[in-house]
Amino acid sequence: MSCKFDKARRGVLGAVLCGLSACAVASVPAAEVGEPASRAALASSQAEKSVLLGAARTDSGRLVSVGERGLVLLSDDSGAHWRQAVVPVSVTLTAVRFAGQQGVAVGHAGVVLTSGDGGETWVQRLDGRRAAEVALRDAQASKDEQLISSAQLLVDEGPDKPFLDAAIGADGQLLVVGAYGMAFASPDMGQSWNSWSGRLDNPTGLHLYAVRQRGQALLVAGERGLVLSSVDAGASFKRLEVPYQGSLFTAELPGDGDIVVAGLKGSLLRSRDGGASWQRLDAADASSFTASTLGRDGSLYLVTQAGHVLGLQRDGLVQLSSQAMPSLNGILPVNPQSVVLLSNLGLTTLQLNAGTEEQP
Repeated sequence: MSCKFDKARRGVLGAVLCGLSACAVASVPAAEVGEPASRAALASSQAEKSVLLGAARTDSGRLVSVGERGLVLLSDDSGAHWRQAVVPVSVTLTAVRFAGQQGVAVGHAGVVLTSGDGGETWVQRLDGRRAAEVALRDAQASKDEQLISSAQLLVDEGPDKPFLDAAIGADGQLLVVGAYGMAFASPDMGQSWNSWSGRLDNPTGLHLYAVRQRGQALLVAGERGLVLSSVDAGASFKRLEVPYQGSLFTAELPGDGDIVVAGLKGSLLRSRDGGASWQRLDAADASSFTASTLGRDGSLYLVTQAGHVLGLQRDGLVQLSSQAMPSLNGILPVNPQSVVLLSNLGLTTLQLNAGTEEQP
């Protein structure tokens, strides 16, 4: 695997890092990303209007959102009011997940943070330098020359690569994935780490954009139609054959054997048999899907680059709001009638249509 920036891939990755907006990303020297990874996030009076990229809910009902410059915002009243948490880094955070009161957030410079109190406080558990050291240690132990070469490149290039998503199990198991095939697992909420890149059928180091967990099932989705599935909590992974070769930015596991992946140009695919067969359920306007989530009742919500808020029902997509919105980075259901939306303009609470409108 080569971690050198390819121009086309960099453009797609840059769009993801910026919420699929029209901004560019450049290869940032390690010296420039190292400082924000060790500098606490500054308090901001405009935090709710900042670029926000990921959100999750704790079992107490608290809403947690993350974004640029190390922002972590908390709401205990269903999104009516938000306050900023104290965070030990000021790099952009790209995703956050919770299981009970335990949470994990990931971001640029290979940063991983964990919380044990519903997002009130955070501890840094990993950064790009340490991740590269772990990758090299595990690669050398495997004696796999390709893994060793890739890991050495991570060490040489420094902590310039982002994590893009994370999964957290009920017992504190973590799996974080990101650019250029980075995948690291922890059995103990980030106190120790192992590289899982060697477990994944991803020899060219394709970007890994999304990871989801449901019981013992794990799903990873990424660049060029890459979908990897595990049914044994990550002990082994199988590469699924998907009838789509574009980037997949989000994924969900709505039920046993039920897989949904979505990404560029409105591409959405669903399998109800663990990936053996697929159904295309593409968006009508071909705008890229940017994020998705499952509600507490199992409802599946998606948002797009064009600002559309959609639900996936058995036979296809339905439009959940006709209100004009900016390009959306994330969605978090508050209740069956409302959602919190994340964009480059901040947080918005949206009331959903009383009735749903099926897409043509």
